[in-house]
Amino acid sequence: MTESDPTTQSQDRPRGHACVQSYLRSLDSSPGVYRMLDEQGAVLYVGKARNLRARVSNYARPSGHSPRIARMIRETASMMFLTTRTETEALLLEQNLIKQLKPRYNVLLRDDKSFPNILVTGDHAFPQIKKHRGAKTEKGDYYGPFASAGAVNRTLTQLQRVFLLRNCTDAMFESRTRPCLLYQIKRCSAPCVGKIGEGDYRALVKDAENFLQGRTTKVQAQLAREMEQASAAMEFERAAALRDRIRALTQVQGSQGINPEGVSEADVIALHMEGGQACVQVFFIRANQNWGNRDYYPRTGSGADAAEVMAGFIGQFYDTREPPRMLLLSDEIEDCDLMQDALSEKAGRRVQILVPQRGEKKDLVAGALRNARESLARRMSESATQTRLLAGLAEAFDLDAPPQRIEVYDNSHIQGTNAVGGMIVAGPEGLMKNQYRKFNIKGTDLTPGDDFGMMKEVLTRRFKRLLKEDPDRQEGHWPDLLLIDGGAGQVSAVASIMRDLGVDDIAMIGVAKGIDRDAGKEEFHRTGKPVMALRHNDPVLYFVQRLRDEAHRFAIGAHRAKRSKAVGATPLDDVPGIGAARKRALLQHFGSAKAVSRADLADLKAVEGISASMAQKIYDYFNERG
Repeated sequence: MTESDPTTQSQDRPRGHACVQSYLRSLDSSPGVYRMLDEQGAVLYVGKARNLRARVSNYARPSGHSPRIARMIRETASMMFLTTRTETEALLLEQNLIKQLKPRYNVLLRDDKSFPNILVTGDHAFPQIKKHRGAKTEKGDYYGPFASAGAVNRTLTQLQRVFLLRNCTDAMFESRTRPCLLYQIKRCSAPCVGKIGEGDYRALVKDAENFLQGRTTKVQAQLAREMEQASAAMEFERAAALRDRIRALTQVQGSQGINPEGVSEADVIALHMEGGQACVQVFFIRANQNWGNRDYYPRTGSGADAAEVMAGFIGQFYDTREPPRMLLLSDEIEDCDLMQDALSEKAGRRVQILVPQRGEKKDLVAGALRNARESLARRMSESATQTRLLAGLAEAFDLDAPPQRIEVYDNSHIQGTNAVGGMIVAGPEGLMKNQYRKFNIKGTDLTPGDDFGMMKEVLTRRFKRLLKEDPDRQEGHWPDLLLIDGGAGQVSAVASIMRDLGVDDIAMIGVAKGIDRDAGKEEFHRTGKPVMALRHNDPVLYFVQRLRDEAHRFAIGAHRAKRSKAVGATPLDDVPGIGAARKRALLQHFGSAKAVSRADLADLKAVEGISASMAQKIYDYFNERG
């Protein structure tokens, strides 16, 4: 893989078609990736080519381009090239660069969160069933992906009712002396206190895994046989319990809605475009079961067509995810064979891409397409409402224009301990949750409860980073408006901080409760302007209240998480090389962190998972501290 940089830019360097033409002499027919840049060096577009010279020569033509491509070419001031060995490699690199650089004219997937799975652990005599998100590093069997945490939680709740598997941690399991509430409400078989033997519990685990693998008919038939046998033996309490488990299993299947018979593993991907916006709906079919759906709203690259939007979405969506054996699409994509090869190479097995024309697969796509159409209609309606609110906000507070990015700040602490600052972001599309940030307050010279000092630290860290990463304010991460929870004193302090940072051109509003601190009687403070209030039923007032309350909720949640983590902290957390698994093994072996600190070297070496060198590190750490 080789890369060529643009030649030194100068004021007389050609632009547009002439600029593109100037690169043709140095290009050959290798596959690779090209980047088109504007005068400031910002990347306008990233593309891949089987033949770089042939592809770039198309851009050098003065006519025959769509309006979008014509605009892009006019703005091009330089180009960069990176050759690859194969076109498949170029496709993978292209999607990786798009996600990294976020070019204006490319299709861009903006929500890239990981999906949760269900994990049946494999390192315990009585396996635990739980939700898992992130890298699959724990031993056990993973089932997923599920579309959301809610989908996983609903399924887990029903599976517990059906199969009575534990969801408690290993540490809690070991410490129980009597059954917990879940046993009383028939959602756990209480293996922790011997209410079920290892063999019988393993049978329940096997049934649960059969269900998660799609063999539900076998599980139901087995439960029905056991219920009949219990009834015939006049074990009516056991028969009633089995009946309840069958009902719970039926409820799981009913809540899934679509359970295709002829599609065992697929992602159903449907695209609807309207008014320059796009919605992609993804349904996850695993083990002939619907494990939920998620909608996405990719940026359409200033007018890309359906084929390009779909191809861009697929490439970026599976950049960090394992693709299923089949993708069912609503729209054809260019270079479908190339995308199949790239996904197959990534998965290490064959991945098939289909645009079904009939039968059950076509019905699945039609259902996803209907969801995409309805989701986009709702989003466009909400966006119109949001646009009116932003315009109303600008009018109410004499802003130069409706803000495109509002940042709201709040702090949370208990008498200064576990202090956290929270920042939420809102814009024309509503709350931008992927832009939320939390700030662990680090200042050691702060007086406990010093809200002014905490806010100064948060804003200083936030804007110093912006000044470093985006000094020209080109990336869209600079706010147009700051909302601060507080009155005149807080606004004055923040204004002073912003002046010191040299960014005092950002509008700022302090939101304070009125004299009786009733919601609805808020007072608004602005630098150099009199205090003002809005009508009690003004939609803009409700909008500002929602933003303030969301910032408060986010800051409190971050504080509680930090406090909870601190409660569970032990001196072992500070030992280099001790992660969650080793910490758990040490605590289970010795009973407490204090006992670990007093253990001799031979005892430390006897702990499962602790090597001789790690035992020496632990021993040295505690004994050197004396």
